[in-house]
Amino acid sequence: MRRWNGWGESAVTHQIPRSAYSRLAQWVGESSPTGDVTLESVIHHIPDSRLAHHPMITDDRETRVRHARGQSVPDWVALRSGRIGRVPDGVVFPTSENQVSEILRWALDNQVVLIPYGGGTSVVGHINVISDQPTVTVNLSKLNQLLDIDEVSHLASFGAGISGPELEIHLQTRGFTLGHLPQSFELSTLGGWIATRSTGQQSCRYGKIERLFAGCNMISPIGPLTIKHSPASAAGPDLRELVLGSEGRMGIITKATMRISRIPQSESYRAYFFPDFASGVSAVKEMVQERIPASMLRLSSSDETMTTLALAGMDLLVALLGKALNLFGISEGKCMLITGVAGTDKQTRQSNSSIWRLARKHGGMITGKYIGDQWYKTRFTTPYLRNHLWELGYVIDTLETATSWRKLTQLIPAIETAIHDSVRPTGERVHVFTHVSHVYQDGASIYTSILFRAKPDPDETLNLWRRIKTAASESISASNATISHQHGIGVDHAPYLLAEKGELGVSAIHAAAKLFDPRGIMNPGKLVTTEN
Repeated sequence: MRRWNGWGESAVTHQIPRSAYSRLAQWVGESSPTGDVTLESVIHHIPDSRLAHHPMITDDRETRVRHARGQSVPDWVALRSGRIGRVPDGVVFPTSENQVSEILRWALDNQVVLIPYGGGTSVVGHINVISDQPTVTVNLSKLNQLLDIDEVSHLASFGAGISGPELEIHLQTRGFTLGHLPQSFELSTLGGWIATRSTGQQSCRYGKIERLFAGCNMISPIGPLTIKHSPASAAGPDLRELVLGSEGRMGIITKATMRISRIPQSESYRAYFFPDFASGVSAVKEMVQERIPASMLRLSSSDETMTTLALAGMDLLVALLGKALNLFGISEGKCMLITGVAGTDKQTRQSNSSIWRLARKHGGMITGKYIGDQWYKTRFTTPYLRNHLWELGYVIDTLETATSWRKLTQLIPAIETAIHDSVRPTGERVHVFTHVSHVYQDGASIYTSILFRAKPDPDETLNLWRRIKTAASESISASNATISHQHGIGVDHAPYLLAEKGELGVSAIHAAAKLFDPRGIMNPGKLVTTEN
């Protein structure tokens, strides 16, 4: 069963080694558990549903609590402290497009707000109840079938509520893959990926979700929108862009047609180390601009390199590695690059050879497959560390952006400095570390993690997080970088959308939302608001 107040399945745990505890204290200070409320105590304080009876709607308190929040720091603070605020008045689990249409008609007739819900992994407030109106969460998990597969054209259609593992099982039994593997892969859904413009870890090979997304059915309050697949078209604006990143404001995605690929014959993950971050960036930039067919290029800053190895408990390996790398002038400022390649055996050998050639050109050294294989094994379990760290009294959060290669090396220290400066007046310390991934010809994404101590008072923890989030977001916006590369807008990023899109751009999004949802029942308060 899923945790109601944390990440993932309750039976799955992932802990840092005890040897890393002293590192946490060294980075941000000693901490202690703050204590969590029980699900039973939260349920006891949930108000009655305001809905009239409907046979499709579940209104028991536990189901409503389990659909009230996502996975952001404010969500965790709310759930762990019991200060949840608004919860949906009911949850519906449609099993067909007809039932989705029925619940939409009923919501219009009864002035009820609807929130589409996939896997509940949102980290920026997509699924939270904002409106004062009676609200129903539409859980799409039963729309999880493989509907069609065209093995000639490499296309497959699914119900939008299908989870990552379910989708891949359907495809891999036929020799195919979608190749979309975000860190939330095990829990998130196809519809959620589309609605938030998600990015997978293997995006160098397969592309972001917009490259994979070929067509869909979306049911809006004014009727269905069907976007048919075409390999290419010049027939006016691409209507897929109205659905991509729409965050439930235009309607409910019920079906999607995706571009799929044959499962590669082989995959390989390796680790390289560079003497400093600038050398690593130069190497990665040249790799992508030379169009070396990698599936993943993930470059960690020196702080993230040290943090990753420490929290993995690789003390002996770090010591041995340090001695070996010192011989090649790679020491204190070393940065780790994890590479992934896929294809035929010959293609993977050629790609690895090309990557090694350019790494060596920029002062990098290969350390073999062990670290890369360990990353691959833990790529979906790493988020479970959040549960363990919280239990120790520490909060970890992430934020991301994307910018050009020219600006990248200036933006990272700007973001990190803004975060450090934001907490200095509080007397607290924060540990900040960053990696570059999802690389493009013209730039790359920046993914920053933040570790700080939880406070005994939940409001103080939330205020500390707001300081950090605001400072980082303002730094990103001031640099004209995107406010979100892969997490979407939701509530937390909405204040910064205007600076990125401009007044006319935001007005165009408002107008589209008004067209599809003239009475404003679809996930109000997310993406675009009256303030942005």
